[in-house]
Amino acid sequence: MPIRRAVRESAFNLARRDLATFLEEHEDRLLLIFREEMQQLDDRLPEEEMFIDLNLVGIGDMILKAALRAIRRFLLEVPDKSSTPAARSTAQVKPVENIPFWRRKSS
Repeated sequence: MPIRRAVRESAFNLARRDLATFLEEHEDRLLLIFREEMQQLDDRLPEEEMFIDLNLVGIGDMILKAALRAIRRFLLEVPDKSSTPAARSTAQVKPVENIPFWRRKSS
């Protein structure tokens, strides 16, 4: 491993818990800013040209919360170097192109 990468990995491993804590402590502020940005996006969309009026703020809120949880998991979980990323994944995720964006999970 090149020395530069080793230094970068060491620095990341030292800071990862602090970064996860920082994100958790500032999550409310980040969500507030994100909601404002999503509302501005929703206000700019020409809804009369759309077939369905989506609640972009609500959808974006759920997506951001999921992204923050994923980032925290990434920062806090110790990677298992013996297996590949695909083998470690426990969730079965369907490709996006096969799932309509408006359909909710029914079960």
